[in-house]
Amino acid sequence: MNLHLTIRALLGRPTCVKDRSVRLDSRARIINIGRSSDLIRIGRSSIIQGELLVFRHGGRISIGQSCFVGHGSRIWSASTIQIGNRVMISHSVNIFDSLTHPLDPRKRAIHFEQISSTGHPAIADLGERPVNIEDDAWIAAAAIVLRGVTIGRGAIVGAGAVVTRDVPPFSIVGGNPARHIRYLSAEEHLSTPA
Repeated sequence: MNLHLTIRALLGRPTCVKDRSVRLDSRARIINIGRSSDLIRIGRSSIIQGELLVFRHGGRISIGQSCFVGHGSRIWSASTIQIGNRVMISHSVNIFDSLTHPLDPRKRAIHFEQISSTGHPAIADLGERPVNIEDDAWIAAAAIVLRGVTIGRGAIVGAGAVVTRDVPPFSIVGGNPARHIRYLSAEEHLSTPA
């Protein structure tokens, strides 16, 4: 029997599709409010200690091979979050591809009422924009990656950074908002897998 179908049968709702080599920590949370386990996919040899959430009205999370998502991290998707291979996401990182609530206070109040009474709505406009984190990137502790951002291959996001713009490959960014610090030297990134 397919592993994700077994998990779904036990829980009675969609969860995720994962390779048997994936390790879900006892504190990991897979929250799939969507209609299919295919909306959250985790590649082989990855370790998930944090929270993966797909909203009811949309969202998709794809995590590549040999990735790490640390304790207290949240990856919430209402659009698409694509994470490449060998990506290290440290502890207490937040990655969002939407605003998570409407900007208009009246719509936000309605949204909150829906969530608190009947759960996440099936229709919502949360300003969704995809997030893409390319192979070999490292997101350090307590960083925040916001909607519409691409983090290039081998890039490093410093601890506590708030990323609101694309990060070029093999570069280091830090601060709030995150700013370019420097590019990695050839020696620092030549050893990254192809």
